[in-house]
Amino acid sequence: MTDSVVTRFAPSPTGFLHIGGARTALFNWLYAKKHGGKMLLRIEDTDRERSTEAAIVAILDGLKWLELGWEGEVIYQFSRAARHREVAEQLLADGKAYRCYATAEELAAMREKARAEGRTRLYDGMWRDRDPATAPNDVKPTIRLRAPQTGETVIEDQVQGRVVWQNENLDDLVLLRGDGNPTYMLAVVVDDHDMGVTHVIRGDDHLINAARQKQIYDAMGWTLPSMSHIPLIHGPDGSKLSKRHGALGVDAYRAMGYLPAALRNYLVRLGWSHGDQEIFSTEEMIAAFDLASVGRAAARFDFAKLENLNGHYIRHADDQSLVKMFEDVLDHLPGRGELKAKLNDTTRAQLVKAMPALKERAKTLIELIDGAYFIFADRPLELDPKAQALLTPENRKLIGQLHSALEKVETWSGATTEAALRTFAEENSLKLGAVAQPLRAALTGRTTSPGIFEVLDVLGRQESLARLKDQSTT
Repeated sequence: MTDSVVTRFAPSPTGFLHIGGARTALFNWLYAKKHGGKMLLRIEDTDRERSTEAAIVAILDGLKWLELGWEGEVIYQFSRAARHREVAEQLLADGKAYRCYATAEELAAMREKARAEGRTRLYDGMWRDRDPATAPNDVKPTIRLRAPQTGETVIEDQVQGRVVWQNENLDDLVLLRGDGNPTYMLAVVVDDHDMGVTHVIRGDDHLINAARQKQIYDAMGWTLPSMSHIPLIHGPDGSKLSKRHGALGVDAYRAMGYLPAALRNYLVRLGWSHGDQEIFSTEEMIAAFDLASVGRAAARFDFAKLENLNGHYIRHADDQSLVKMFEDVLDHLPGRGELKAKLNDTTRAQLVKAMPALKERAKTLIELIDGAYFIFADRPLELDPKAQALLTPENRKLIGQLHSALEKVETWSGATTEAALRTFAEENSLKLGAVAQPLRAALTGRTTSPGIFEVLDVLGRQESLARLKDQSTT
């Protein structure tokens, strides 16, 4: 295929970039990349009352964090209103549209009558062929499309297959409201045409819009882009995705400690399959992605699967880059300023050293931060209840003896401290576990941590001995 493929992601800035929107952006991005084309970004801000600057910032930030870049400048739909009006006026001049002077009361009565009769066509076309000279003076007219009343409107959808609507069931669509503002339906068509969009990939909640939009394309004599309507994401129980299922903003996943690569990998497998493959590098995703393998059934969101995938990405990430991600996620977490303040060359070096052990146990960056708590803990350590219970007077005495044994270690490392502790355990007829658990409590304030020899190695000689002295009785 040539490089003429142009896709677009067109969110409404009435809220954050939610998980469904992120997947739509990903599918558009992958399709464009696969075919050497480009993805454009359009912010559909025609709903002035509900569009917010904060939502625009969240959408742009979310896309950047997911590393889904777009080509060229961001296009804001509202700024193109004059162009949308121009197309409506052109349709009017060509006899493909007409002015409708129906009042709000008349429209409400029409809708009620149509529903009572079980008809989907709600507008009865009362101004379609009426002489505008008979129009009331006090009504600002809308401009409606003179839609075909017989025959069919057909979309050959890449995902849904051939979809057919009977024209007798479709309304004469409003193009311009009485206040002169273009409708969303008109704006989308004009923008996609003017931006040279060749492939529209969006949620299947827009499928009915496709029929209406095709009628505008036909009236203008424009070529309809290839259409692909992808199924929505449902919760694990099959119901519409809600906040309790994971219908959160991408920024929330970032704050929960998910990696962008893991979230991308998870989203690509929601509704698209490629054999049994679960793990995809970005290059593999681009090479394999196709619209034919997108299913028609709603995909189900599964937090456990996302978490396991994230754990995989953390285990396989480079230690230095994990330290950078560790820092990045701190910026998005409330109440972590104190921890952020403790990041310096020494603690960063300790983090890098601890990372091989920390990343084996963590499924999110939050768990990674939690696992690394012992590096940043202030002396004397605050003991959790289990550690407190473990440090009995007898074990505090043992800690004092361990302090003396470890004090003799000159060249400090995981291996040398392990040798010293094994020797101590043998000489005192103790199992290594009986020594390691009180030692862990004294060094970390908890009863779970990375391996105890790794903890000693990461903390270093001076800090380890100081912490043991704090908790010992000699």
